[in-house]
Amino acid sequence: MPDSTFVPSRPVTCPPGRAARELGLKRADFELAVHLGRIRTVPDDSGGGGRRVERAEIDRLRAEPGFPGPLLERVHVVGTAEGAALMGIPAGRFTRLARLGLLVPVRFYVNRYRAVVWLYLAEELRDFAAQGVNSRLLKGRTPETLRGQLATGVDLRARNWRGRHLGFLLRGADDDPWARAGALAALLPQVDVHDVVKDPYERAHLNRFRPAPPDHGTPSSPSALLAEELMTAQDADEIGWLRSELRRAAEEARAHTVAPRPAPRQTEPAARPAPRHHRTVRPATEHGENTRSVGSTASAGSPGALRGPAAPHAVPTAPPTVPGDGRGPTATRAARGLRVWLRRRTPRPARV
Repeated sequence: MPDSTFVPSRPVTCPPGRAARELGLKRADFELAVHLGRIRTVPDDSGGGGRRVERAEIDRLRAEPGFPGPLLERVHVVGTAEGAALMGIPAGRFTRLARLGLLVPVRFYVNRYRAVVWLYLAEELRDFAAQGVNSRLLKGRTPETLRGQLATGVDLRARNWRGRHLGFLLRGADDDPWARAGALAALLPQVDVHDVVKDPYERAHLNRFRPAPPDHGTPSSPSALLAEELMTAQDADEIGWLRSELRRAAEEARAHTVAPRPAPRQTEPAARPAPRHHRTVRPATEHGENTRSVGSTASAGSPGALRGPAAPHAVPTAPPTVPGDGRGPTATRAARGLRVWLRRRTPRPARV
């Protein structure tokens, strides 16, 4: 083989889909690994606004002993039944610990019965069970204070998930203040966002960085609406904290970059109406009517009357004959016949 054989170089960064395939992860597990900081990503330099994975990061993960086992173990999630078996406690106790906020879910999905199924990191559950201070929560009678909270209907699973999800979003915002403000606005109701960020152009710019709720079903479906409800803060103290954080983040974003605004419209001068032009050409009339009207106007002798040019060597024409006026060829012949008849009746004097 010659020394000049061309070896194509691998790209410096990879899109998320290709990186997940090379690491042997499902797309959901890959996203969770990115959120947890297990896989480092960099901004997309092409301007698409997404994230990419450097080739060096993929090589580092693939070089770990036992790959891909350790990476899969870090992102392994379990439900209530599997988590309870992993901790060696009944499922009912596991649910009570989760409702009290002692076990924090990392993900959820909506099943076919439109019920929320919370998922937990298996690694965190093992660590919780291994700590000696938690042994009294795993076995024996639940403390009185915790039982009182359960009696009031406390359930902190959704709130704890929102807090964890907010941490994921802020980690992905890097150093962009508008992205951090958008992450905070994603957990607030729209009315609170409008109250904190009153400028409509700033809100429009903020919505560009506002992450969408987790994808669960088609938009406006019951599953999607339920996911949006879980994404929105419900408790008054939680809403108050998010409002204060959003107000502070919005001030930092304004100081960093001013929200774009539309250019002022330039009023153009009103167009002046075109001057009215008098008609210079008379419309043509039938059978020479225009010629006769000009001639009659000229013969009227009125001042300013138009006179048409006289035709050279014009032959005068007889006035038109009107029937019954006593003139004309018929009347002349009748008078001549009367005179002849009178002459015949009048005797002529004899000549001597």
